Amino acid sequence: MRSAAVPYVIVGLFALCVPLLGIYPVFMMELLCFAMFACAYNLLLGFGGMLSFGHAAFFGIGAYMLWWLSPQYAAANFWLSLPAAMAAAALAALAVGLLVLRCSGVYFIMVTLAFAQMFFYFATGSKFFGGSDGVYIYVKPVSGLFNLGDAAQFYYVALAAMAATYLLLRGLIGTLFGRALLGIRGNEQRMRSLGFSTFGYKLAAFALAGALAGLAGYLDAAQFGFVNPDLFGWRLSGLALMMVILGGMGTLYGPILGAFVLVLLQDTLSDATRHWLLPMGVFIILAVLFLPRGVSGLLKRAEGKSG
Repeated sequence: MRSAAVPYVIVGLFALCVPLLGIYPVFMMELLCFAMFACAYNLLLGFGGMLSFGHAAFFGIGAYMLWWLSPQYAAANFWLSLPAAMAAAALAALAVGLLVLRCSGVYFIMVTLAFAQMFFYFATGSKFFGGSDGVYIYVKPVSGLFNLGDAAQFYYVALAAMAATYLLLRGLIGTLFGRALLGIRGNEQRMRSLGFSTFGYKLAAFALAGALAGLAGYLDAAQFGFVNPDLFGWRLSGLALMMVILGGMGTLYGPILGAFVLVLLQDTLSDATRHWLLPMGVFIILAVLFLPRGVSGLLKRAEGKSG
């Protein structure tokens, strides 16, 4: 076994043993949902060079779709509601992408933010969607293979979804599509002159990232049983951006590391003080200054020195 594979084996074994160690509850589910969302965002920013402040809209769509497909005081079918939530998020991303990808730079940032705010204000002002109070999902989705009402089984389902997301992106980046996307991030004009349909590649990445964000939103809503318009807000997109930068932009496992560090830090500081946002902000500023390549860059540097 190569030494480079040892950390992956250790992390994999730890993840499989989490319920046995009693670490499971809210922290690990929150971590997995945010890690999936950060991976989806990294596909846009880290590999496609698209800085979006509206990606939370698709997270919210996945969450609200579960609520919409769940009968009141009854459970939705997992195998029907999950694909429907991801498809709805992907279609919304496709529709939004057709418009916003015609912009670039700061205009792209502002237009994506505007679309997210449109979703936010629509849900806030709609009685059907519960307005600013949000809506509740009283029963977790049902499946014939596992019981999401059991905490350990739900954790393993979320862990499998996280692993599938990682493997999908890992395989994708090695294909022509992934290499073209990296080329577009580096120099879109040159890729266009070489005959690549850069708009089509970016739109496909935007839609796929939307579907993965919908998956994260679906699992978040299923776990916590509550959905409100804040899921569409720019703060959630900003949180995903911080996770990607903190973990290591453009790396496959960086967003997962960033999600772990940020969620752990948030939970620890919020328990320690009411003013936890101040030390958290200081930590993020220091991390950006002293870890320009994120936590993954620090680990690579340490691995290089040890080698």
